[in-house]
Amino acid sequence: MFIRFVGLVDQLNSYRKSKISNRNFLVVAAVLVGVFAGLAASLLKTITHHIESFLQTDLNWQYKYYLYLLFPMIGIFLSVLYVRRFIRKGKFETGLTPLLYTISKKSSHVETHNIYSQIITSALTVGFGGSTGLEAPIVTSGSSIGSTVGRFLGLSQREITLLLACGAAGGIAGAFNSPIAGIVFAIEILLPEFTIPAFIPLLLASATAAVVARFFYNEQLFFLATEGWVTSSLGYYILLAAVIGLFSIYFTKVNYAIKNYFYQINHPYKKVILGGLMLGVLVFLFPTLYGEGYITIKNLLKGDHTAVITNSIFSSYSTFPALIIVFTLVTVFAKSIATLVTLGAGGNGGIFAPSLIIGGLLGFTVAFTINTLGIAQVNTANFIVAGMAASLGSIMHAPLTGIFLIAEITGGYVLMVPLMITTAIAYLINRSVNKYSIYTKPLADKGELSHHEDKDTTVLNMMKLKYLIEKDDLILNENDVIKNRLTDILQSKRNIFPIVNELGLFKGLLYVEEILKKSISLNNDSEFTVKELMKDAPIVVNINAELKDVLQKMEAENVWILPVLDQENRFKGFISKTAIFNKYRAMLVRQAQYMD
Repeated sequence: MFIRFVGLVDQLNSYRKSKISNRNFLVVAAVLVGVFAGLAASLLKTITHHIESFLQTDLNWQYKYYLYLLFPMIGIFLSVLYVRRFIRKGKFETGLTPLLYTISKKSSHVETHNIYSQIITSALTVGFGGSTGLEAPIVTSGSSIGSTVGRFLGLSQREITLLLACGAAGGIAGAFNSPIAGIVFAIEILLPEFTIPAFIPLLLASATAAVVARFFYNEQLFFLATEGWVTSSLGYYILLAAVIGLFSIYFTKVNYAIKNYFYQINHPYKKVILGGLMLGVLVFLFPTLYGEGYITIKNLLKGDHTAVITNSIFSSYSTFPALIIVFTLVTVFAKSIATLVTLGAGGNGGIFAPSLIIGGLLGFTVAFTINTLGIAQVNTANFIVAGMAASLGSIMHAPLTGIFLIAEITGGYVLMVPLMITTAIAYLINRSVNKYSIYTKPLADKGELSHHEDKDTTVLNMMKLKYLIEKDDLILNENDVIKNRLTDILQSKRNIFPIVNELGLFKGLLYVEEILKKSISLNNDSEFTVKELMKDAPIVVNINAELKDVLQKMEAENVWILPVLDQENRFKGFISKTAIFNKYRAMLVRQAQYMD
């Protein structure tokens, strides 16, 4: 049955290749991906909010509020349990870093289980109060949809990458009802190179996902009432940008510290217990940390300046402006820790939503402080919106995504200039310290990052060493007598030969020049073995090595060809600069012809 199905798919692919151009077919495929991504986004948000509603409203028990200390740990535990019990064949990873690695090094092959596993685990984590966001999981889920559709249709790696980006754009568009931000996110974060022909599939996938999601989940995220901005407030927007830029640097450093702390804990359930208890205490003290935290920002935008402190144990002090400011600042730092603890303990989510919450709270703090001290009277809602854009743009190193996302979800296009100023400054401050974002730094440290600023590395990362190995070699044994192998040596096209021992292990290299020198200096009837003339290889290459590293080694040793060995030190063939450069040129030609 399966064989017949595969045969039918092959026939359909052959038919469409003869009847439909790649450009037009990718448009159709992008719309299909957009439909599924929109469904996935609406499903994730619906499940999550149903869990939240049940725990907070429908669950009637006189002691249920004591369970708020345990709810986050229960959610993380269920998420970890699901992964360990039901995802055995594949690998489950969270965040956008693994997705970027997949694009760079795994031919954009996102495992299919991510379509549903990301939804299940993130809904459990956030629904039970995990202080993180749903956007990274829906991006991974949408990307898996695009990757799976591309592989199913037998598309090339480049085309699969485009559909992967379409799925990610659709996920963002469906989750936020923000199709423009979805497109910008895919271009700014995921696609190492952007070409104009790729814009149309991204546009259609993002728009389709937004339309589909609205059918099933039509709830506006934020409502912004503003009369615009005034030039007299520009200085305060710059101050806000500086504050957020500095905080984003702090957030990045804390991110690595907490990750390393939890990484040292080997037992997964020890992480769950420790992280869950820490998170429970934080949520108890700062209720804003429960789940995504968007409700607090909504209330602040409506003018409820006590929204952060109202439901906390300090609510009786909500009449003191100074306490509101201090409590909000402490909540900002607590939010960053709670988010990273949630992820470190095994929960699934991302820093997308937490970045917005942190930026919104900092924007509120700056504006409320200015108004309280009587320095000036600024629009608090405007600063909340500008803070969200600046925080997202600086932490993720995605300023355009921050600007367009916030403009779309708040309807704040009239604030475009303050959004641009605050986001740009905050991003530049972070970039002055961190060359790479939270997502890309782990890959950059390992040399695994594809980026439009380094096209050579991008192309080399798309090439695999094992497919470029030249295997038409004459392999000599170290005990061979040269005289007996002379005919084979003379008929060979190479002037260098690999030497192995009786067990097939690599020992060294033999150069034709050495044979000629020895033959001239000795009587023709003299017999000498390969071992006598063998030379140590200047350097060897492991079969799993990166091509960029191989080229660097070749340049350092001033050689044109190197032997390739496997993990057991067995000779697998030669890798040459010629083979690398030929493949490199072929990749460039393919990219130039892409979607023609």
